[in-house]
This record gives sequence, structure tokens and C-alpha cells, in this order.
Amino acid sequence: MKSAIARTLTTLLHGALRGLLRAWVLVVPLVLALSLVRLGQLAYFWPSGYQASGADLTAVVIQGLRFDLKVSAIAGFVLLLLLPWVSGKVQARIAGVVAFVFVMASLVNLHYFGFYKTPIDSLVFGLVEDDTAAVLETIWRDFPVIWTLLLAAALTWAAIALHRGLVQRLQPDTLLQTRHAMTKVLVAVLVLFAMLFAGKGTLRQMALQRQHLTVTTSQFLNDMVPNGIIALKYAWDSRGQSQNLSDPLVGLKAMGFESPQAAAQALGLPMGSDEEVKAALYQHDPLPMGTAKKNLVFFLMESWSAEPMLYQSPQFDVLGRLAPTLTDPSKVCHFRNFDSAHAGTHPSLEAILFSTPITPLTLGDVGRKPIPWALAKVVKDAGYQTLFVTSARSGWRDLNRVLKVQGFDEVVDANTLKEAYPEATLGIWGVWDSYVFKYLSKRMAAQPTDKPLFVFVLTSTNHPPYDLPADYQRVPRDMGLWKGETNSETLIPNLDSYHYAADLLGGFVQEVQSGPLKDTTIIAGTGDHNVRSFGVYAEASRRYLVRQVPFVIWGSKLHCGNQLDQPASHRDMFNTLLPLAGIDAPYINAGRNLLKPLSAQPDPVNAPRAMFFTGEARNAQGMWQLGNKASFVCSSAKPPAAQCEFNALDDQQERARYGLLDWHVRISLKK
Repeated sequence: MKSAIARTLTTLLHGALRGLLRAWVLVVPLVLALSLVRLGQLAYFWPSGYQASGADLTAVVIQGLRFDLKVSAIAGFVLLLLLPWVSGKVQARIAGVVAFVFVMASLVNLHYFGFYKTPIDSLVFGLVEDDTAAVLETIWRDFPVIWTLLLAAALTWAAIALHRGLVQRLQPDTLLQTRHAMTKVLVAVLVLFAMLFAGKGTLRQMALQRQHLTVTTSQFLNDMVPNGIIALKYAWDSRGQSQNLSDPLVGLKAMGFESPQAAAQALGLPMGSDEEVKAALYQHDPLPMGTAKKNLVFFLMESWSAEPMLYQSPQFDVLGRLAPTLTDPSKVCHFRNFDSAHAGTHPSLEAILFSTPITPLTLGDVGRKPIPWALAKVVKDAGYQTLFVTSARSGWRDLNRVLKVQGFDEVVDANTLKEAYPEATLGIWGVWDSYVFKYLSKRMAAQPTDKPLFVFVLTSTNHPPYDLPADYQRVPRDMGLWKGETNSETLIPNLDSYHYAADLLGGFVQEVQSGPLKDTTIIAGTGDHNVRSFGVYAEASRRYLVRQVPFVIWGSKLHCGNQLDQPASHRDMFNTLLPLAGIDAPYINAGRNLLKPLSAQPDPVNAPRAMFFTGEARNAQGMWQLGNKASFVCSSAKPPAAQCEFNALDDQQERARYGLLDWHVRISLKK
């Protein structure tokens, strides 16, 4: 009995080891074949007269090789279900099929780039959604199908030949047959972990993702990084994430309204027709005659939570140079009861730029076409030069493509900043935020006075793992002054990176306020979302903090009004900033103007409430999920004067606002 068990275990061990070694023997020719296609693609599409540095070319080749290794290792790992148990002849056939699929996908990617000037994206699925016969006929007429198939066959044959040679030389089936069992176990474990790390694409950093396709400032070179398999994978992801906008009433019905007219009625808006309701979403107070346009610089600060600011003091410094900029009410309006739109960077970014509760909105086909009410487009049409600056890689979530389509004249990212400042180091998320502020100072000083500038800045350093530059001087703090939760082991590192980012922003604000642009520039900043380091906010008394981020406006001769402590959220920011900057344009009224004094009379459209775009709302008493009375939680920085309870009218009006914003996106973008 024991000998039978031992024989079975030995057989399984031999099979596992044989499969792992066979998988690695398969990975090598796949990687080489994909890399050859990439080099051929670079040569085939190299623009006439185009110059690129050796460093950029090396970065593209190395990053491409890493993605090739990633997809090949994943294929080998999946095939472990078969490779240990099949014969050598079947193993060779499997290798041939996989090699052909990988090579053919990359050759398709090559031709796709030649047609669309982009790697394979979600449009590729038009092959089955459009007139398939017509598409295939067009491909047959316009592309070298025969030559492509012949090249695929030649590369596949070469991969098979290399695979056969490796099998004969390394003999994965018998290499360790006579070795000790413990040696076999050790080798199996090492080879397995090597396969896993290869599939991850890195040893110590995060796994290779879409954002890592951006390695240079050249879009052409970046487009050479993905092989056909990874491009197809990301295209599939985008397709799955894109929303079905065919039914414009989906969101309204989810909020309890059968039509946009019913929702408009709840808000006291005109409701004669769909067109009248839609027009009402764009109505706003006209600006006084002769209002001059000002530069508008907006910061979306990574993980810039509101809670640390509650405890700011000389003994607990989390703001650095930002602290003194928050004291003069004629120069700053600090909204202290403010929520983000989402719990993630990209959803908040989309909510701000496109006033959409639907996310992801722009990862598919929608992002490839101009959205008429996109913030940057509206401001650009008003006569501004528009600039997006980030310390991250703009290849993340396809921002490098989407933002230029949606109204930004320029997109400056980590690779641009690395080129401008060679001493900058590229980390997990990009370069240190300091290079953003260096770039902005130089750029704004050179801006022509007759062309107002709109800058949207996205920072990245205040993000896990909370790494900071080697020369950053950490600030000692009395942690006894921290009144929040202390469970997170990353609390102190997070406070350090928070201070780093806030201090840089404060330095920039001080520079502008003491310079020639002080009277012609509005600066604003908010956080994209709260962070888990500062707690889970399970206690009802602290629950109001769960979504809170700062919202601060700096300018000259400001009149902040009576809403600084009223509930507000991301949807209100540009309804406030655009009039302040002198921009009279057809922007959507996603929220209210926070500098406009609250009316003594009830006003559904301008009521002091906050909205979280996953379907939650908050008033001065507490917070709740829209349409769910039982979810209401009494939670407020100050005990409410009135009895704390669910307000059905508040809920109805917020459901109407949410439903109309959803409807507006769907009806406007419906195909």
C-alpha cells in the first residue's frame, strides 16, 4: 500500500516537473517570436525623418520584452493542465498552435496599427458587429493577407524549430529523472515561482498593467510596446468596461423616475420635452458685463483626504507651506465639509471632467470621440489654452489618447517630465510630484498674457506604497494629536507623503500669490478620494468623514459666502470655478455655485447637499443610499439643530439630480 502511494506521488512529482520544464521550453521561442514582430513593426512603420534617442528605443524594446515574457509565461502556466501528461509529439503540436496564435495576433496588431494608428483596441470587435462579410472583403483587398500568412507560417516554423532544438538539448522529460526526490521538489518549486514572476512581469513592483505601456514621450514608440496578445486583452477589458448607452432611461428608472420630465418636476425645472429638460441642465446665471477671464489652475491631488487637516498644528504638521495660505479669507475659500465623487482616481476624474455618474465612460469607443460638454472642451471653446499635467504615466486608463480628444491641447506626463528633467527617476506610478510644480512654474511664467490658461493637474506621489524622494526631510509629529484611527501600519508613511504633496502645493500657491499672476490666476485643489490608511469610519459619529476631501480656492479679493461648512461635493466645483474665472460657457450644471449665498427659501437645485456618484447622498444631518430610507445614518461634524432623521424630500431631489445626470450622458451619447 505504502509503495503504491509512493509510486503515485513520484509519478505526480515527475509529471509536475516535466510540465514546468516543458512550459519554460515553450516560453523562450514565444518571447523571441513576439520580439521579432515588434522589431519588424518598428522598422516597417518608422516615419521618414523621425529621430529617437537610443535610450527611448532601448526602453521600448525592454518593456516590450517584459510584456512578451508576461503573456508567454501565462500561456505556459495555463498549459500546465496539459503539458505534464501528453506525449512529446502532442507537446510539439501544442507549441506550434500556440506559436501561430501569438505570432498571428501580433501581425494583426501590426496591420491594425497601420490602419488606426493605435494598437488593437475595442474597435476590433467591429469585425463581428458590423457587416462581417464586407469587413473581411475589405481586409482581403486592402491588406497583404497572403504575405502576412506566409510570414506567420515562417515565424511559427522558426519558433517550432527552436522549440525542438531546446527540447533535444535540455531534455525536460528526463533531465532530473535520476536525481533525489528532494532535489526534484526544490527544482519544481523554483521553476514554478520563476513562471509566476514572469507572468507578473516584475520581481518587486506591481504587475505589468496597461499604464506601463507608456515608457517614452513619443506616442509612436509607446504604441510599439504591446504585442498582439496583450493589446487584444486590453481591448477586451475596455469593451467589457464600456457602458451600454442604448437605453437612456436606465438610470432614471433605477432612481424611481419613469421619464426625465418626472425628475425635472421634482427639481422644479422646465419639463415640457426632453429638449427642454436637457436645456435646463445648462442654464446658469450670466456673468456681469466686462468680466475678465483669469487663468485657472486646478489640482486633483492623489489621496488628499480631509481628516489630517483637522489636526493640523505646529506639533502635528501635515501641510507644510500650505498652512499659511489658508488663513486670509480675502485670498482663500476653504470648503471644510466636502466629499469626493468616487472612491477611485479614474472614476473621480471622469465625474469631474464629464459630469457623469456612469463610469468607466471613456475606456471604450466613447472616449475616442469628442464629448460636447467635456470640461476641457468647454473651456477651450471659451478661448483658453488647455493643459493636462500629471506626474503619473498618461498611458494609464488610456488618458494619453482620451484627454487630447476631449479638449486638452497638451498632455504632459511622467515621460515628458523625465525628458525635461533628466535627473527625475521613474517609480511605480511615475516621477515625484515636485517635477510637476517645477514644470508649472516655468510654464506659467512663459504663458502669453493675451491667452488665458486652464491647467488640470493630477498628482500621484501620495499613493501606496508612499515612497518619497531620498532627499525629503520627514517631519516629526506628536502622534498623540492624531484623533483618528490608528490601525493602519501605513498611517505614518501616509502622513509623510501627504505632507510632501501638500507642502509642494503650498509652495506653488505662495509663488503665484507673490508674483505677477496673483490678480489674474485662480488656483483650486481637491482630493480624488479618501484613503484607507486613515480608517474605515465604522463609527456613526465619524461616518461623515468617509468620503471627505478638501476643496480650496485661492485668488485675490475673494468673497467666500456662507457655504464653507455646508455639505458639498465634486459635482459643485466647476459650477463654482468657471464663473469665478470669468468663463461664460455652456457647461452642465452638475451642482451648485458654492460662492453664491444660500437662499433663505428652499431651492432644490442649490440645496446644501453632497452626492457620492455610486448612489449616496449627505445633508447637514447625515448620509444615506439614494432611495433607501433604512440606510440613513446620523453623522455630522456638528450636532444638527433639528431632529436627525431621514428626509424623504432631500432623497427625492437627489435621486432626481442623479437620474438626470445619468440620462443626460445616455441621451447625448446614444448611438
